Amino acid sequence: MSYRLGELAELVCGEVVGDPNYLIHSLSTLEAASSGQLSFLANPKYANKLNSTKAGAVLVKDAFLATNLDNAIVVGSPYLALATLTKKFEGDVSTFSTSDLNTVSKEAVIADSAVIGEGCVIEPNVVVGEHAVIKNNCYLGAGTVVSRNVSIGEGTHTYPNVTFYHGVKVGKHCIIHSGVVIGSDGFGFAPSKEGWVKFHQLGSVIIKDNVEIGANTTIDRGALENTEIGHGVKIDNQVQIAHNVVIGDNSAIAGCAAVAGSTSIGKNCTIAGGVGIIGHLTITDNVHVTAMTLVSKSILKSGSYSSGTGVDSTDKWRRSAARFRRIDDMAKQISELEKQVKKLLTEG
Repeated sequence: MSYRLGELAELVCGEVVGDPNYLIHSLSTLEAASSGQLSFLANPKYANKLNSTKAGAVLVKDAFLATNLDNAIVVGSPYLALATLTKKFEGDVSTFSTSDLNTVSKEAVIADSAVIGEGCVIEPNVVVGEHAVIKNNCYLGAGTVVSRNVSIGEGTHTYPNVTFYHGVKVGKHCIIHSGVVIGSDGFGFAPSKEGWVKFHQLGSVIIKDNVEIGANTTIDRGALENTEIGHGVKIDNQVQIAHNVVIGDNSAIAGCAAVAGSTSIGKNCTIAGGVGIIGHLTITDNVHVTAMTLVSKSILKSGSYSSGTGVDSTDKWRRSAARFRRIDDMAKQISELEKQVKKLLTEG
């Protein structure tokens, strides 16, 4: 399906430069786009690519950048505008089909005590346990397991092979990708002379509305209280959220990050890829943690935080690592030199 450029501009509150009736059939990058496709320029350092792009139209921030283009949409944030428009073009690539609405596969296994709302799609090999509640217009992908006493809010979509352990609560309009496990046991063991004694996890996981969780991410249930994921939180693929973690509204966590138990992350935070956060910490609102950072103490002031060293040649890295090991001795030497200089100045 194609859309008029003017129609797309209205959706993103933009201004058309060129032909408002120009038809757009899909979205693409500046390098790969061709006639009939809409692209975008979000980073000014790529502005030179506007001279060679074959895109039929481009989302740009500056009207001046549109002067050399046949068609453009001028908007305040091209990337945000593109994100808004992706929903318009999703129909051709979405796993979910509106023609399937209100269908329950004969190959699904649903407990008699489970409650299934109207307009739901339940694909083959889905299992819904005792006293589970699936609200209206949910989509459960093939092989999804909804254990006993789970509640899934209206309009939530799960891709195939998602697992909800017992008692998990999920809000409205969430998207949960394949391989996600929600409500598995947290890592709780008490040492004894005979070995490790399991601390049975008695809490649950509470996920609020409009949350998206990437493929193969795991969110552990709480030990005594609940693990909580706030409204609008976005979690990437292969992220580990341990027991009793609390994540505030509208925070985002990128791939391969890990948050240890009982840590609290505030609202509007961004945790970049590969970050490790140890347990029992507090991270306040509006904190950005850059990639591969190890957070080993609480962050109580908003801002950007980093740790570690950047990549270098192996030879240079080894020399730096050797110097790091000498920092303590060097600090003591400097302190001693300061005392000697102070003494000389006093005596002089």
